[in-house]
Amino acid sequence: MLGASWRMSPVRTLFPVRPMSKAVPSEHILTVAEIEKLLEEVFPQLHHGGRTVMVEEVGPMSARLRLIAHERHLRPGGTVSGPAMFTLADVGIWVAIFSHLGPEALDAVTMNLNINFLRKPPHGDVLVECRLLKLGKRLAVGQATLFSQGAAEPVAHAVGTYSIPASRK
Repeated sequence: MLGASWRMSPVRTLFPVRPMSKAVPSEHILTVAEIEKLLEEVFPQLHHGGRTVMVEEVGPMSARLRLIAHERHLRPGGTVSGPAMFTLADVGIWVAIFSHLGPEALDAVTMNLNINFLRKPPHGDVLVECRLLKLGKRLAVGQATLFSQGAAEPVAHAVGTYSIPASRK
C-alpha cells in the first residue's frame, strides 16, 4: 500500500509520482527559445546536416520535441530508423531535465535508456512527449512516448535515467 505522500500522476501511467522536493523547481525555468539557443551553442552536432530536431514545448516536468524525418533518418522500407527514434527520446528527456534546472544541468549524462519499439513509423515527423518521473539533485528519471504525426498509438516508449553533476559553484 502506498503512503499518503504519494499521488497518482495526471498522465495515465503505472508509475506513482512523489511530490517534488523544494530543492528542485517544479516549473521549467527556460523557455523554448532559450533551449533552442543553448542547443545550438553546446550541441551543434545535433543539427549536423540540417536542423531536424525542434523543441516544441516545455511544461511542468515535461517537454515535447519533433523529429523532422529526412532521408538520412530512414531505414530500408521507408520507416524511421530505431537510432533516430532513440536519439529523439534521449534528447527529449535531457531537454526536460535542463529546462527545469537551467544551463548548469547541460552536463547531465544518460546513465541508462531502455526503449521498446511498438510499431513501424511511416516516413514523416515523429513527436516525443517526455515526462520526468523523478527530478532530484543528482539523479533524474524520465519517460518518453514517441508518436508518428497524426497517429493516436505510440510507435515507441523509452525510460531513461540521467546523472546530474554536482553544482560547480
